[in-house]
Amino acid sequence: MFRLTFALALVGLAYGLHAPLLDGRIVGGKNAKIEDYPYQLSFEIFNVHDCGASLIRPNVAVTAAHCTEGRESLKSFITLRGGSSLVHKGGQVAKVLSMCDHPKYNRSTIDYDVSVLLLDRPFVLGDNVQTIPLQPANLDVPTGTVANVSGWGRLSSGGVAPQQLQVVQVPKVEDSECERFYSRYGDTITDRMVCFGYTEGGKDSCQGDSGGPLVIDEELVGVVSWGRGCASPRLPGVYAKVSHPEIHKHINDCLTRFESF
Repeated sequence: MFRLTFALALVGLAYGLHAPLLDGRIVGGKNAKIEDYPYQLSFEIFNVHDCGASLIRPNVAVTAAHCTEGRESLKSFITLRGGSSLVHKGGQVAKVLSMCDHPKYNRSTIDYDVSVLLLDRPFVLGDNVQTIPLQPANLDVPTGTVANVSGWGRLSSGGVAPQQLQVVQVPKVEDSECERFYSRYGDTITDRMVCFGYTEGGKDSCQGDSGGPLVIDEELVGVVSWGRGCASPRLPGVYAKVSHPEIHKHINDCLTRFESF
């Protein structure tokens, strides 16, 4: 049905955990330098890239709930790497102290797909590592607005994963059109979701990009969430919508909760 991240499948097999049938993906993009996307993080399990994430405070990151759900017992093996264009190499690495999944996250519909992570130490900010602000609550971007999506996801559905960070530009799809495309498969596009991509396909995120940033005007607009295939025609990528009040409030509630640590 949906995409499946390779590392998540391995962990699920090894530990008997639920492995959500989804993934994010970068197809049709180009090599990127981390200094141009310094908020980009690699979410690693057992030092292997599994998902993307975005740095919103020096010691706090945002990713997808399907990347963290059911993994509390693995928390001591989860790290975030920032400041490197290369997967698994260089930069700075921090451990995860706490995972704050949206309480309404639904693994069946992939709704409310956001999680906030508290790190054991702050990243040292510089040219290669920077925080990114959230898009304000209740804002919508016009259809056709182009966003950047970055990550180390596979270059095609089921294909190879790159060593170098990738980025692709994709336009916003009208909500009703995205709903029409996905309703053919019995899927629902909720108000907490927003779609970006091309009707003809060819450019998208892919396996391993889940949880990564969708960015417009240097603001975090979305979190790579789910879709069918990678870059398929009339099947744009689906992202958790940061400006939705319930998503936006959850992120800020987690920040408040982390103040007590």
